[in-house]
Amino acid sequence: MLPISAVCGGIYRAAIRTLGTRNVPLCRRLSSGDGVLAGLADADTIFALSSGHGRCGVAVVRISGPAATTALRCMVGLRKHLPPPRTALLRSITDPHSKEVLDRGLVLWFPAPHSFTGEDSVEFHIHGGPAVITAVLQALGSVPGMRPAEAGEFTRRAFHAGKLDLTEVEGLGDLIHAETEAQRRQALRQMSGDLGRLYQDWSHRLKRCLAHVEAFIDFSEDELIEDGVLDRVDISVCDLQAEINQHLKDERRGERLRSGVHVVIAGATNAGKSSLLNTLCQRPAAIVSPIAGTTRDVVETALDIGGFPVLLSDTAGLRDSPDLVEQEGVRRARERVQQADLTLVVVDSTILPSEVKQAGAVLLKHLESVLTSQEQPEAGRCLLVLNKTDLLPEAQREQLSLGLRGTSGLPPVCLISCQTSEGLKDFLTVLQSTVQTMCADPLSGAPTLTQARHRAHLQQCAAALAQYWRYRDSDLALAAEGVRLALTGLGRITGRVGAEEILDIIFKDFCIGK
Repeated sequence: MLPISAVCGGIYRAAIRTLGTRNVPLCRRLSSGDGVLAGLADADTIFALSSGHGRCGVAVVRISGPAATTALRCMVGLRKHLPPPRTALLRSITDPHSKEVLDRGLVLWFPAPHSFTGEDSVEFHIHGGPAVITAVLQALGSVPGMRPAEAGEFTRRAFHAGKLDLTEVEGLGDLIHAETEAQRRQALRQMSGDLGRLYQDWSHRLKRCLAHVEAFIDFSEDELIEDGVLDRVDISVCDLQAEINQHLKDERRGERLRSGVHVVIAGATNAGKSSLLNTLCQRPAAIVSPIAGTTRDVVETALDIGGFPVLLSDTAGLRDSPDLVEQEGVRRARERVQQADLTLVVVDSTILPSEVKQAGAVLLKHLESVLTSQEQPEAGRCLLVLNKTDLLPEAQREQLSLGLRGTSGLPPVCLISCQTSEGLKDFLTVLQSTVQTMCADPLSGAPTLTQARHRAHLQQCAAALAQYWRYRDSDLALAAEGVRLALTGLGRITGRVGAEEILDIIFKDFCIGK
C-alpha cells in the first residue's frame, strides 16, 4: 500500500518499540463473487504522525477509529462536551495516566462519516520537535484499543468506507510523490475522480448491457421482454469497445508523466555526452576527460524540464573495444537506447564533412549504427545533437544549421557547444517541446492511463468484449459471460463491482411478470 500514514523515521519506530504491535484483522470480504474488499470488522483505532519525519514547526498526529473520542477526552481534558466538528481549539495535551502536560497545540474533531476515513477522527497539531512527537505517540499507545497505524492504513479505511475508489487512492499517492508541476496536475485530476468517473461510466453501461442480455436469456421465451433489446446491447457494446480501444491508444503518456520520460544520451566516444549531462543537470554528475571511453557505466540523474519529469541517462561511447569492461558498458548503452522514450544522439561536429549533403549522409549512417533495431528517427524518439560547434568556422555552422533541416530522414537537429553554452537555449526549447508532446497536457482532453495495472485490466476488458461478438449469434450465455468478464476487469481498476447492481438494473429497466 501507499505510505499515506507517514512514518516519522526513528521517532515513530521508537514509539512502536515502546508500545509493541499487534496483528489484528482489519477487513472482511463482503462480496465473495467479485473478491473486492468492501468493509471493516472489529477495526482498532489507529494513530500515526501524518506530517512527515524531521524537525518542523508543526506536526500533525492523526487518530481514526471508535476510540478516537476516548483519546480526545482523556488527553485533552474534555469531560462533558466534545469540541464543535472541524473547529480548531487550542488545548493542553496531557499524558492520560500521569496527567503531565506533553505540549500545547490545536485539536480538531471530525465525527463519522464526515472525515477522511469515514470514521470518528481526531487531529493533534503539535510542535514538531522529536521529543514532543515521541511523547504524544507513546501516550496515545497507552489508551486502550489504540495501536500505531500501518503504512497506508488511513487511506485503506477511506477506500473501504467508500470515500475513495482505487484510482483516487492511486492519485492521492501520486500527488504525495509528485516532483514536477505536470505530475502534480495529473495526480490532482486523478485524485479528484476524473479517471474513476470515466471507468464508472463504462461500468454502468456494461452493467446495463449485462442486465439486458441476462433478462433476454431468462424471460424472452415468455414474451415479457420488449423488442430490440439485443440490438441496443449491440450498439452499446460496440461504442464501449471503440472508447476503450481509443483510451488504450495513448502512447503511454500518463504512465510516462507519472514515472518520468526516459531520455538516453548516446553516441560515439568523445562526442561530449557526459559534458551534455553535466550541462543539463548543472553539476558534475559524470567524469569528463579527453580520454576516449571514460564513461563505462550508465550514469542517471532526474531532471525537471519545463514541469515534466525526465530521467536522464549518460551511456558509454559506442565503439568496438577489446576491453571486456568497456564491452559491457557498450552493451548496457545499447540496451538503454532500446528502452528509451527519447534518445539524444550526440555527434562531434568537427568530424563532419564541410559539404552539407555529405554531412547529412554521414549523420544518417551514424544514426543507423546508434539506433539499431529501434524505431526510425522520424518517429519522434530521437534528437540529433551536434556538439563542439565552437570549434567550427561561423560559416560552416550556419550552413549546417540551415542545410540539415531539409535533409530527409534526419530527426530534429540542434547545434550546441557545451563549452561555451552556445545553442543550449534553443536545444532546451526543442527538448522541452518533445517531452511535453510525449506526456501531453494532463489537464486537457480525457483523463489518461497512469498505471500499468489499469492498462492490463482494460486490455482484458477489450478481449472480453470481443468474446461477446464471437458468441453473439451462437451462444448468448457465453456472450453474456464476455460482458461479465469485461465488467469484472473494470471493477478491478476502481475496486467496485457487485452482482446486486445487476439485479437492480434488471428489475428497474424491465417490467417482468406483469
